[in-house]
Amino acid sequence: MPDEALVAEYAAGKNEAFDCLLKRHENRIFSFIYSYVRDNDVADDIFQETFVKAITTIRQGKYNESGKFGAWLSRIAHNLIIDHFRQIKSDNTVSTDTTDGLLLNRKDLSEGTIEDSIVASQIQDDVRKLVEALPDSQREVLEMRYYQDMSFKEIADATGVSINTALGRMRYAILNMRRMAETNGIVLSA
Repeated sequence: MPDEALVAEYAAGKNEAFDCLLKRHENRIFSFIYSYVRDNDVADDIFQETFVKAITTIRQGKYNESGKFGAWLSRIAHNLIIDHFRQIKSDNTVSTDTTDGLLLNRKDLSEGTIEDSIVASQIQDDVRKLVEALPDSQREVLEMRYYQDMSFKEIADATGVSINTALGRMRYAILNMRRMAETNGIVLSA
């Protein structure tokens, strides 16, 4: 039977006619939906909603036979897919009309204040002074590692020592800097 005849039978109360329409179009409609949403659960939901809308429209006598039934189902599914993506977009939109007004007033979203800049500059000066106070061998390894971005193998080759010696010097440099900072009351974080 053609689709339009099955629709007419379903509208007249024969539920088996709609079962036939469902079996005829379910694979194509589900594949169509899945090709857009790429999620089985979401595709299932939209698929079911598509056929619920089709059933409702036919039962209310609002189905227009001017086109093909399969194309009509695809159009319903397409509209539901669009609604789905609109809902996702709406869910991801944050309103700034909150009563507390603190949503965007967060330090991590700001570019920084003059105070932050002064504190960072002071910390850099303190670190520089601590580095200068290190023994030459430790300062050399620390500067090569952090300021020249050299690997410990490259440092070992450049200084003529083993990798373990370079690692040891770096470890002692960091321990000495921590000790000197603690002894002199220097805070190295904002």
